[in-house]
Parts: sequence; structure tokens; C-alpha cells
Amino acid sequence: MERYPDIEIYLAQTPSEALNTWLADTLAAEPLVPAGKGRWRTRGVCNGQPVPVLLVDNATQHFACLWFNSDSTPWPTDRQAAHSAARALDSEVRCSTGSWQPGDDPDLFWQVLPDGSESRVHWPD
Repeated sequence: MERYPDIEIYLAQTPSEALNTWLADTLAAEPLVPAGKGRWRTRGVCNGQPVPVLLVDNATQHFACLWFNSDSTPWPTDRQAAHSAARALDSEVRCSTGSWQPGDDPDLFWQVLPDGSESRVHWPD
């Protein structure tokens, strides 16, 4: 299975307590700390490798962006991370439909709901 070089998902809601709990449970991460206007950071660990995490509030259309800057995450793809986050946070999560290639539609995303259902949505900037 393909492993993405990093993981990027978009959260409809960012309940800080639930998000910090999920990050602690999955990556042994400390709680998010402020890192500038509308930005928070933490660092987790997976398979002995550091996993820098950045949360950007209102990154796009009322969604926060959660970026794991590592290929050493519990999830090989954005889609798997989105399913994990949607369940844990009881919230809608969106992510790219795959590793982007020239010619792909940059506005096509997976919409993942807490019950595990998913659909492709057109989500322009």
C-alpha cells in the first residue's frame, strides 16, 4: 500500500479537548500549544519517529487544517487518517482523494462522517 509523505486532513470542528485526547492516544503527543495567530503545534511519536503536527484554524471554508509532517504516522493515507479523526472527534472530516498528480481535479475531496460513511465532494477554494 502506498504511504503518503505527510498527512493533511480538514476538520469541520476542532474541539480542543477531544483533539488533544486523540493526538495523545494515537501519537503520545502533548496538548497543542499556540504557534502564531490561528495556529497550534505539537509533536508526537510513531514507531520511534517524531511526528510534527500543525493545526491551522479556518484554513479553508470553515474547516481547520490538521497537518502531520511525517510519513511515520499510524495512517498510510489521508483517507485513513480522516476516518480515524471523524470517529474520534465525532465530526465531519475532509481530505484529498489521493496523492495528487498533474491533471487531477484539485477540488475533489473525500467527505468522511463520524459514522464511517464517505462520499466524494467537489470543494473549491
